[in-house]
Amino acid sequence: MRVAKGLLGLLLMMPLLASAEEIGQVSTVFKFVGPNDRIVVEAFDDPKVEGVTCYLSRAKTGGVKGGLGLAEDRAEASIACRQVGPISFKGELKDGDEVFKERTSLVFKTMQVVRFLDKKRNTLVYLVYSDRVIEGSPQNAVTAIPILPWAQAQ
Repeated sequence: MRVAKGLLGLLLMMPLLASAEEIGQVSTVFKFVGPNDRIVVEAFDDPKVEGVTCYLSRAKTGGVKGGLGLAEDRAEASIACRQVGPISFKGELKDGDEVFKERTSLVFKTMQVVRFLDKKRNTLVYLVYSDRVIEGSPQNAVTAIPILPWAQAQ
């Protein structure tokens, strides 16, 4: 019983991260064995900001290793976030909050999206980058959303 309560406590303390929904994909390299290399487009909603959806495109390695989840995906990614409804915050926002995180190799590499609030310009800024346990990648992409009133349908 104590173990179950401890695990539940750990789960509740973990930050809420968005999960991605695959929107589409295109094949980039044909592989004879296993899935092809491809570019995947995914969408996720910011778990702490109502009314914001981010679209992420990234490479996924195919072949036998890719099919088994053993391949290391490339560090490049592109992001575009858009206001899709009235923006409201679910709690306090902290600069550098992790919004989305996904493993891009078996153990050591992850791709993540973090959020910043530019109060001076009333804008949400999202940054995607890849990191490793030992050495990260300087490759990154950024997108910004001005916080504007949402026009109601007449």
